[in-house]
Amino acid sequence: MDINWYPGHMSKTRRLLAEDVRRVDAVCELLDARIPLSSRNPDIDEIAGDKPRLVLLNRADQADPAVTALWRGYFTPSIEISAHQPGGVRAVAPAVRALLSDTLAKYAEKGQTGRSLKIMVVGIPNVGKSTLINSLTGRRTLKAEDRPGVTRATQWARVTQAAGPAIDMLDTPGILWPRLGDRRTGLHLAVTGAIRGEILDTAGIAAELMETLKDLYPQNLAARYKIGLEGSGLDLLVAAARKRGFLISGGEPDVERMALTLVSEFRGGKLGRISLEKPPCQ
Repeated sequence: MDINWYPGHMSKTRRLLAEDVRRVDAVCELLDARIPLSSRNPDIDEIAGDKPRLVLLNRADQADPAVTALWRGYFTPSIEISAHQPGGVRAVAPAVRALLSDTLAKYAEKGQTGRSLKIMVVGIPNVGKSTLINSLTGRRTLKAEDRPGVTRATQWARVTQAAGPAIDMLDTPGILWPRLGDRRTGLHLAVTGAIRGEILDTAGIAAELMETLKDLYPQNLAARYKIGLEGSGLDLLVAAARKRGFLISGGEPDVERMALTLVSEFRGGKLGRISLEKPPCQ
């Protein structure tokens, strides 16, 4: 899967982030808990530089909890969150203050106890950055939708807490690397919605997802679609289409409709709590 990600737009975003990172105390990097490695842009290491960084494993409520626990040990420091749930982000502010305890101590020494912390929130498209900030502020401060490319410019929002200083969070556009050659990474980004749908072969993506689920979570797959697990991913897609009654003229299975359904139900968590990646050496 070799896809070009609009390199001009991404290059501009990368330059903006490199400029803005100088003005913040730390970086919060959002990853998708279902695909932490595939959702981690390697350019973020260079952009963040030596700034303190906290990894947020978002959509943890949709990921396999046992696997997420392994990822928490792999990324240090890190916490798991569910940005779309009101109570799913409570650990963020305390974790930020713990990350910047030395910075807070320096502010206190200077008598700047009321000074806010400035945090840049970064990640790939549609990983939940704006949703996170809206949940933290308790209001729809930023535009957020379940599709990539909604945030086009950086935006500040203040998170006030009963205990501790305010946190000014900088929402940033999602950033992908210019070209992608790794097929597994492409599959994972496609099925989780980081890539715009119109550039995808949905049936091909869904067939590969069927293969992956058959290997990792066969019971979930069989229970959801009431099918046997013999054959290729495309065979399973055809079987699921017939079982759902998705047919076109002549009684042929509507594979495209089933493909869209599978991807939608995976994204919506209807197949259960699934993680497509484990930490290396696990």
